[in-house]
Amino acid sequence: MSEETVPAVVLAAGEGRRLDPLTNRRPKPMVPVANRPILDYVVSALAGAGIDRIVLVVGYRQERIRNYFGDGDDWDVDIEYVVQETQLGTAHAVLQAEEVVDGPFLVLNGDRIVDPALVSQVRDAVATDADRPVLSVTRSAHASDYGVVSLEGNRVTGITEKPIAPARSELINAGVYGFANDIFEAIRETPTEEGELAITTTLETILADRSASAVQEHDIWLDVSYLWDLLDVNAAILGDDEFETTQESTLEGEVATDTAIGTAVSLGANATVGGSTALGDNVTIQPNAVVSNAVVFPDAVIESGAVVRDAIVASNARIGANTTIAGGTSTVVVDGEVHEDVDFGGVIGDNATLGGGVTVDPGTVLGDDAVVDAGAHVTGRIEPDAVVRRG
Repeated sequence: MSEETVPAVVLAAGEGRRLDPLTNRRPKPMVPVANRPILDYVVSALAGAGIDRIVLVVGYRQERIRNYFGDGDDWDVDIEYVVQETQLGTAHAVLQAEEVVDGPFLVLNGDRIVDPALVSQVRDAVATDADRPVLSVTRSAHASDYGVVSLEGNRVTGITEKPIAPARSELINAGVYGFANDIFEAIRETPTEEGELAITTTLETILADRSASAVQEHDIWLDVSYLWDLLDVNAAILGDDEFETTQESTLEGEVATDTAIGTAVSLGANATVGGSTALGDNVTIQPNAVVSNAVVFPDAVIESGAVVRDAIVASNARIGANTTIAGGTSTVVVDGEVHEDVDFGGVIGDNATLGGGVTVDPGTVLGDDAVVDAGAHVTGRIEPDAVVRRG
């Protein structure tokens, strides 16, 4: 079987609630890393592996994905879309592609950046032996946050999704699968968990009757589970790749080498852009401002003398003159789960405005369209459309 006959199904229907407020206006796969949506890296990895047919499973805010990728011509692939009307889990998402794939196919998560070599390995494995599902695995120091995988040689013997007890293995599910069409019947036979069908639950059921093959990832595997992960993944991409500043940008200040600068960016005199920073299209950094280890979405404005470190500034947000997002260690609560000692300056949501001289504590999450008055001190999670007064 030739590689061109193995299509890929990419799961891109989810909202990504743990990345709120960044996912209020865009699906998680369209959150930018180094000025490209996460999903762009996935599609590019597939194209780089020689996969020429991609099925995107879309749902939440799907127009953002359709408008960006179209029919796939820009990536030299054919892209088609199927819709998961209600997000009922990863296996349910795979099931939506049943009518458009025939024979062995790949499944990838649309929110994890992987190497084309891993895609090629999984493709070759399932094309060679379609009777056994193929599961990619990688090592993680935080294995308990993912699906922990047990192996005997290259055979998968077990999967435990986010174990409560400390994980006995550092091997986790890397989110690239190879399946034959019998996976659809296996999904239909999978019991739901809290109303959702998980692909890992389906695989656990399959493993009770037959083995699955493992392909181990040893290169690029980057996951954005939490807001602060976006900074780490952005830094990793910028550290590995070389970026050129567009000639349409005007940069009077100092710019570190490991940065990504979009189109029509304006950097004022004596402003400094430190390492691991991505500035999206039409971003304005006024004189004497300092931006470092940051992801700044398109159309944001950072006024004169402001300091933005270890932070995410979403689209069309405005950071007032001499405002300080200093960065540092914080405790952040996400969905009732407490994360301690997180290096994270905070997030400023879409269209939010910070007045001049505002101080932002580490770990602050400011909702979309929120307004913080000049001179105020802001901390914690601020709801969308809120107004924070001084004092």
